[in-house]
Amino acid sequence: MGYVEQGTGRDALFGRLETAETPEELQQLIELLRDHYSVDHIVYHWVNSNGDQYGCGTYPKAWVSRYLERGYLRIDPVVQGCYQRFHPVDWKRLDWSGKAARNFQRDAVEHGIGNQGYSIPIRGPNGQFAMFSLSSNCSDEDWDTFTEEHRRDLILVAHYFNQKALELEPGRKPEPSQALSPREVEALTLLGVGYSRAQAAETLSISEHTLRVYIESARFKLGAMNTTHAVARALSRGLIVI
Repeated sequence: MGYVEQGTGRDALFGRLETAETPEELQQLIELLRDHYSVDHIVYHWVNSNGDQYGCGTYPKAWVSRYLERGYLRIDPVVQGCYQRFHPVDWKRLDWSGKAARNFQRDAVEHGIGNQGYSIPIRGPNGQFAMFSLSSNCSDEDWDTFTEEHRRDLILVAHYFNQKALELEPGRKPEPSQALSPREVEALTLLGVGYSRAQAAETLSISEHTLRVYIESARFKLGAMNTTHAVARALSRGLIVI
């Protein structure tokens, strides 16, 4: 029996995910999971500290190309929201108030991504960050029912996917980061609890320029793309406590 002819029930799909041996099998499985959960799209998305992206999913090729060409990674509220959270994220609860975010959302809907979405942030070894996302077109009420019913399954399959991706793409694993200095820890902690840069600098009795030096140094050590990402990575590794 060929690979694609095997069982497509929940347990069968989970079992096949655990034993997948190639990226092509992961792509097949993500398409089968989309059909199993009756959603429009499912995507596994891994972004490394250099901004390189890897993953698999069911988004139209035209949207993937447009996303990359327009540099949407920098303004995507879903990516930014997942950096700041450790629990599943319902897209409609993110901040879409900015003009860039609204334009991005409109563009995504026009490309068939759907008006609803749900993402599970994943943090792997050495600060690795990935997301597992589902999207579809339906009412808020139907989407809330769907996500509540399948939340546990989706978290499980998200981490299965990430574990398998780490196994199949060993060259992409992040390198261990350097230790943070006490001042870098203090700076990230204050920003993490909501202080502005001016407030953090005043609390530490340093200039904003010096604070920026500490933040940039910490960001480099953590392999983070921005300050929010650095705080998230420091939290995930237990380097700061909020």
